[in-house]
Amino acid sequence: MDNIVVPNWPAPKNVKAFASTRLGGESTGQYQGLNLGMHVGDDGDVVQRNRDFIAQRHRMPTTPVWLNQTHSTEVVELVKPTHHVIDADGSSTRHNNIVCVVMTADCLPILLTNTDGTHVAAVHAGWRGLADGILENAIQQFDKPSQVMAWIGPAIGTQAFEVGNDVYQTFVQHHFQAKDAFYSHPTHDDKWLADMSQLATQRLNQAGVEEVYLSQRCTYSEPDNFYSYRRDGVTGRQATFIWME
Repeated sequence: MDNIVVPNWPAPKNVKAFASTRLGGESTGQYQGLNLGMHVGDDGDVVQRNRDFIAQRHRMPTTPVWLNQTHSTEVVELVKPTHHVIDADGSSTRHNNIVCVVMTADCLPILLTNTDGTHVAAVHAGWRGLADGILENAIQQFDKPSQVMAWIGPAIGTQAFEVGNDVYQTFVQHHFQAKDAFYSHPTHDDKWLADMSQLATQRLNQAGVEEVYLSQRCTYSEPDNFYSYRRDGVTGRQATFIWME
């Protein structure tokens, strides 16, 4: 079995994209598999070999531009490949052969491309970044949002994403429609089950992006395939990549 999830979207032929899983790789113990996160306590040399493997296996044109993700709303526009780790939670580029990448272990990895295949982006969206507007920031970098399509990769599913009233209020106060993405918790009156993909889809639609495609893969409920921070605490990271040839 290959170690990727390929987006189920009609992207232009020159746009290359996929999400990694934990299958394969050299990491052991709590990080067992293809851990791509340097910041989680795994052996750095092993992580680098995992990163080199996936870049070579999938014929990436250059080294991916890795981010130091902090649940911010920062989306950086890349004009050249770099080995420097950039503080941001998303990246976009209008240039060929620059690989945008975000790491996740329950949060949403969201890829964007325009229909011309001349501009792509990768965004890391936890609930806080989503609420604070990281998707809107990413979409603003595109010339015509109506010509952008999005793919939401593997992330924590509704049945596993338990949140408090603070999260519910944060989203509903921004847009009343957000209430449709929250479900009553079966055992706790003060908790909700949140559909992150639906919340992201609402935000994308509101920003002018009408074509949204979902992987419908749950990181929490597939321990053999994905890392999940909420499930395991100490764990690795999968990554989601996009570039233009």
